[in-house]
Amino acid sequence: MSEKQYTKQHEWLSVDGDVGTVGISEHAQDQLGDVVYVELPAVGKTLEANAEMAVVESNKAASDVYAPVAGEVIEVNPQLEERPELINESAEDKGWLVKLRLNADASADSLMSAADYQNFVKNES
Repeated sequence: MSEKQYTKQHEWLSVDGDVGTVGISEHAQDQLGDVVYVELPAVGKTLEANAEMAVVESNKAASDVYAPVAGEVIEVNPQLEERPELINESAEDKGWLVKLRLNADASADSLMSAADYQNFVKNES
C-alpha cells in the first residue's frame, strides 16, 4: 500500500496497484463527533473525481464525502452498516469507506501528503 494522501475536504486515499481505498481523516471524524450512520455508494457505481461518494451522519451533522479520484466502486466496508462508530474508532484503518478500481487516467496529483495535510489542518483552525 502507498502512503496515504489527503484532500482539502478531509478524505484520504491509499493506493495498492489499481485499487484505491478511501475514507475520512482522523481530523474529520473528530470534527463530526459520534458517527451514527453511513450511506455508502452501490458496488459498480462509477465516480468522477470530486463527486459526492457517501454521506456520514453524526450526532452533530451530516457530511458529504467526495471521491478523491475517479474510479468504479468495487467494495464498500460491510462493517459500517452495523458499526458506523468504527469511523470514530479507526477512521484511517478499519473505518475505511470504499475501495475503487481507479480509472486508467485517475490522478492523485492534487492530493496532499500526510505532512502537507497536517499543516493544512493546523492553518485551517
